[in-house]
Amino acid sequence: MTSGALPSNPFVAAGMIEDPRLFVGRKDELHAIASRMKGDQPTSINIVGEKHIGKSSLLHYFVLTWEQRVLNNSSYVVIYLPLRGVDCQTEMGFYEAVAEGLLNHIQGWQQRSLQNPWKTKPLNRQAFSDAVKEWKQQGKLPVLCLDDFESLLKYPDKFDNGFYDNLRSLMDSNALMLVVASRKQLDVYANEHRFVSSFFNIGHTISLNELTTDEAIELSRLPTRSTNGAALSVDEQNHAQQWGNRHPYKLQLAGYYLWEARQQGKVIKWAKQQFEQQLAHPKQQQSNWRSYLYLIFVDLPKRLGSFTKFTGETLGDFGSWIIGMAIIVMVILALAGVLHWSQVWDFVRDKLGIK
Repeated sequence: MTSGALPSNPFVAAGMIEDPRLFVGRKDELHAIASRMKGDQPTSINIVGEKHIGKSSLLHYFVLTWEQRVLNNSSYVVIYLPLRGVDCQTEMGFYEAVAEGLLNHIQGWQQRSLQNPWKTKPLNRQAFSDAVKEWKQQGKLPVLCLDDFESLLKYPDKFDNGFYDNLRSLMDSNALMLVVASRKQLDVYANEHRFVSSFFNIGHTISLNELTTDEAIELSRLPTRSTNGAALSVDEQNHAQQWGNRHPYKLQLAGYYLWEARQQGKVIKWAKQQFEQQLAHPKQQQSNWRSYLYLIFVDLPKRLGSFTKFTGETLGDFGSWIIGMAIIVMVILALAGVLHWSQVWDFVRDKLGIK
């Protein structure tokens, strides 16, 4: 558990909540994960929720607190593994990252029998399976909390059906439990990416939604080290709840800027502006990129191509777009030194009918 002083501003405006003292709510979800660890048949879980709903924070908090929820905690080793890390871009990299995480929780010379299976080199698919099965024989269940599952989908040549089938086989033999966080249900990704492995029909799905009203109120009352009381005044708490409603990220963002406003001597209106700008920024950025792409690849080629109408030709929008794209490509090639500018000018003159 984390010790030491609380942060001055306890609200996390971006990223994962790492201090367990600042984690709020999700009691039902935490109980559901723990309850599926117990017994002879552990059930793997898919935690599903939109971006910024708190999936990473939930997994991280569970890893820090699972021992309080399970009676026979000597039977488990629970680790958090963010799959977006560079170590998880290859299959063996994934196995090595898992091994490192598990070994960090096995201490002392008396645990050598648990450490040795993970020190096989190379730690390939077979060696990974053997290590997991060896742990089962010794009465130890690895529970892997895998965050940002979408990262594996970027490397379908590295993580193929065979990789997923092997994980499923270990899960089915009760030797491995996974808690997988993703934005969509795993079976949706199977359809989108044409995976046929039964891994994607994972045992149980938990949908992560907004906080309850009581949890939202509790979040707005997070403590600070400066007063050992709530970081926000009652009035500021009310503003945070109004702006963020019950969405964890929006509540954190509102609390963050309300606290900053007071520290900087700013008015509530300033905090509201910062809050709204931060929410709108990613959408605005995406909108700007779409506008730029449309301008470069649709609008500009059509405008360039439309100059041919001066010659009396009737090409239509598609014909104008083709000629416009050709002009753009030739200009790029000229800038790269592949073509001479005279060749570009000859092409334009020909299309405009200039002698």
